Amino acid sequence: MLVGDELLSKARALSNRPEDEIARGCGYVGPSGRVLRKSFYRALVEAKGYKLPSTSPNPGGPRGRQAEFRTRVHGNGNLLIGHAYTRRLGLTPGQEFRIELNKDTGTIALNPMNAADSPDNNGED
Repeated sequence: MLVGDELLSKARALSNRPEDEIARGCGYVGPSGRVLRKSFYRALVEAKGYKLPSTSPNPGGPRGRQAEFRTRVHGNGNLLIGHAYTRRLGLTPGQEFRIELNKDTGTIALNPMNAADSPDNNGED
């Protein structure tokens, strides 16, 4: 992938071609053959002398979507609790919970089930 003055020169030389061909000609192609447009455009902007914020993850910077601690009932009546919340609670696939509803407060509680509470266990050992 070309950068700096080499990128600008090559892009100028290919300026009569479609954008994807320019990006390909400058080496902005992924392993699958897909054109890496965002990387190409970022490199062009930086080659022109503009400073862009880093895209590498840093401790104080943006970290993608954050959990909002909000949800809503879907049209089909389901209430989804996403991966961000289950991960934060340390829940693992296959864990079972007893759902307790409190109509007075409108709250839902998930209480972990132990082996004795399991519907598969009918009290026989």
